Amino acid sequence: MKGDESSVLVVDDNEVNRDLLARRLQRQGHAVTVAEDGVQALELMRSAPFDLVLLDIMMPQMNGYQVLENLKADERLRYIPVIMISAVDDIDSIVRCIELGAEDYLSKPFNPVLLKARISACLEKKRLRDQEQAYLQELAEEQGKSERLLLNILPQAIAERLKQGEITIADSFSDVTVMFADLVGFTKLSSHLSPAELVELLNQIFSKFDELADRYGLEKIKTIGDAYMVVGGLPTPSDNHAEAIASMAIDIQAAISKMRTKGDRPLSIRIGINTGPVEAGVIGTKKFTYDLWGDTVNIASRMESQGVPGGIQVTVATYERLRDKYIFEARGVLQVKGKGDMMTYLLLGPKEQITNNK
Repeated sequence: MKGDESSVLVVDDNEVNRDLLARRLQRQGHAVTVAEDGVQALELMRSAPFDLVLLDIMMPQMNGYQVLENLKADERLRYIPVIMISAVDDIDSIVRCIELGAEDYLSKPFNPVLLKARISACLEKKRLRDQEQAYLQELAEEQGKSERLLLNILPQAIAERLKQGEITIADSFSDVTVMFADLVGFTKLSSHLSPAELVELLNQIFSKFDELADRYGLEKIKTIGDAYMVVGGLPTPSDNHAEAIASMAIDIQAAISKMRTKGDRPLSIRIGINTGPVEAGVIGTKKFTYDLWGDTVNIASRMESQGVPGGIQVTVATYERLRDKYIFEARGVLQVKGKGDMMTYLLLGPKEQITNNK
């Protein structure tokens, strides 16, 4: 519709009536298309948009009632307003048209002033409805963007609980596996890179980690500088969280070994893993954060910080879960802050893969 010009379809098997209506509507500033029967009218409506249809009832092949039924049954066309025009001026015919979804009904010969008023009223309703649909579409798009942003911050199950009105979300999980991964020598490495190059490198690395987390059904918790934290077994509990974390850790080491910085410098990463209970919840009201707490998290962090470059260090708790399917090397006892002496192991890889490579 250009300005106030509306697109109107006139459907009448009588050529004189069609031409009369078309000329009158064109003088009123409307763009007019004519159809000589119901079949042609439906074809036109399916190929081009119309703002209003003036539809005769008594026509051969397909009468006005049938056209109206087809129109209202079509999801794409059902909202086009229809004014029925007929020489039949009985209450039953009027009622039937309204029941089938017509906006209005005019009897032939019609009063020009009344015709103009009815057309204007229908077009105004159509304009208001189009505005409403455009607003609803815009609202749906914005809601979709908001939901995608929320899912970038929170696990889907937690996001759903927030949308349902939960204010405080705090849960206890008796059995999860937590992993920390940290680039080795990152401070020294960053001194050789511009801020843009540094961000690009971290984005490349963490995007790969995100891809692996999705592949193994794990939940990324956060990044802290050059450190990456991920957990298995929450917010939806699972039985294979330790194996999933181990698989991701092995794939991380493989991916990092193939990456290079600008200047062809190799990268190295330390990984620490621990299994046990945690507390988890949402912090904040404007900028949400889903985080974990407890000894399990602290010890996993210590496994990383006191690990070896290029190695995957795990606690006894994780080792016990994986020893039947993975090869380990005993690293020995470490003095862990706040926990004292702890036995640790280095995860080397799955038993089958290592056996096949020998």
